[in-house]
Amino acid sequence: MRSLYLSFVLLFAFSWLSAQVDPAPDRAPGEGAGPHSQLIIRGVTLINGNGAPPRGPIDIVVENDRIVKIDVVGNPNVPIDANDRPKLKPGGYELDAEGMYLMPGFVDMHGHIGGRAQGADAEYVFKLWLGHGITTIRDPSCGNGLDWVLDQKARSERNEIAAPRIEAYTVFGQGNYDQINTAEGARQWVRDNAAKGADGIKFFGANPDIMAAALAENKKLGLRSACHHAQMDVGRWNVVNSAQAGLTSMEHWYGLPEALFTDRTVQNYPVDYNYQNEQDRFQEAGRLWQQAAAPYSDHWNKVMNELIALDFTIDPTFNIYEANRDLMRARRAEWHEEYTLPSLWQFYQPSRISHGSYWHAWGTEQEVAWRENYRLWMTFVNEYKNRGGRVTTGSDSGFIFQLYGFAYIRELELLREAGFHPLEVIRSATLNGAEALGLEKEIGTVEVGKKADFVIVKENPLADFKVLYGTGAIRLDDNNEVVRTEGVKYTVKGGVVYDAQQLLEDVKAMVRDAKSSEGVEIRQPGIKE
Repeated sequence: MRSLYLSFVLLFAFSWLSAQVDPAPDRAPGEGAGPHSQLIIRGVTLINGNGAPPRGPIDIVVENDRIVKIDVVGNPNVPIDANDRPKLKPGGYELDAEGMYLMPGFVDMHGHIGGRAQGADAEYVFKLWLGHGITTIRDPSCGNGLDWVLDQKARSERNEIAAPRIEAYTVFGQGNYDQINTAEGARQWVRDNAAKGADGIKFFGANPDIMAAALAENKKLGLRSACHHAQMDVGRWNVVNSAQAGLTSMEHWYGLPEALFTDRTVQNYPVDYNYQNEQDRFQEAGRLWQQAAAPYSDHWNKVMNELIALDFTIDPTFNIYEANRDLMRARRAEWHEEYTLPSLWQFYQPSRISHGSYWHAWGTEQEVAWRENYRLWMTFVNEYKNRGGRVTTGSDSGFIFQLYGFAYIRELELLREAGFHPLEVIRSATLNGAEALGLEKEIGTVEVGKKADFVIVKENPLADFKVLYGTGAIRLDDNNEVVRTEGVKYTVKGGVVYDAQQLLEDVKAMVRDAKSSEGVEIRQPGIKE
């Protein structure tokens, strides 16, 4: 009997050790464990990125960085027969996620990797992203330089750093803006950019001949593209022109209302408008959708249908402009105190120098105009989705009181506000982003053969996207006590399991250290006596 007892204890101990998710030897706790020869995630309800309804309980088997098996192992609220489950191999790792919800890893289509002006370094940004389930980002400008971003991309691929996988897009002309003054110069710049290893180009607009030449060359080379149709060139080159020339995606909404004009050719700029004054720029932008064709009118329908026929992608980034319609809400978001670096907080404050800090005199009239702007903008985006157009999820964080990771979850909520079903929101955040990046064979859905990229959360995100925030969602328990949900529990990227809560704790420690060393606190602007 004693021998049998010892055997049981040893077997239990071996099983317990095999089931732990420990960091790789060269990584600190919270920096990720794996990839493993075998990883089994047990008992989840799968919310896939293909629009399918939830299903579970499911066991998912991963070998190294790939999904090899997806098994339905029972029915809800019924004990699972262990004999019906995939078996853990010696040396394998097991993650008990019984009752949790699993989605494909999120794709942030507009993810700037910090910046000098914000004082936000890469580790801070990457951990906020991973802590919110973001496993792939498109850096839309390589503001830190293409070589640096490509180095971070390679280190992420080798799992040397805790970071999402990175798609590097270079700003058109970056490194030699004089070269793109001619069509041939633009074509050569595009070729050079591809040779350097960039995944695509971020445009802001240019002379039509130059835009057409650059987009054609880029497409011929098999690279993707994005465009923020800035007001400096949108009068002669709008979203429809770009889509016809082969642009992959439009960012934000610039260039779309201009394509919908029927009784004018330029925005109704006040005579004292100055684009370099960002109060002017963003104040008047809030009145732009009201100058476009009415929803469901002939011209509105014509533009929409043409963009859909061209397989064009809209990446709206609703969240980054939300302060325009409710400045107090964005400024007082509950995560700023613990997660926003003092330098970033300072960057957000009203300034005539910092980009996106245009609160020179932002009041009721501006907010009311922007609320109407959102109504019309969201109507177009929702109908675009309804007719089969691709809409993706991007955050553009680090500006206008929007914080990395948190802003992405807010984007999910705003897509829901626009009219998307929660399952359509998840599809925009996963498969649609993968398709726009040309990575749909690798990521975007949970399928055998694809990369093991997952978001795992204890609560059902379809019922409330707030459960994905790092700060969780507020609940009242049975004892009449106010409690919070936990947020994302695990983020898995290429088979590497990250403790999302530990990553967020790391960020909070960074913020505490920065406050201590700089001797500052996050405070609202005061009144100068």
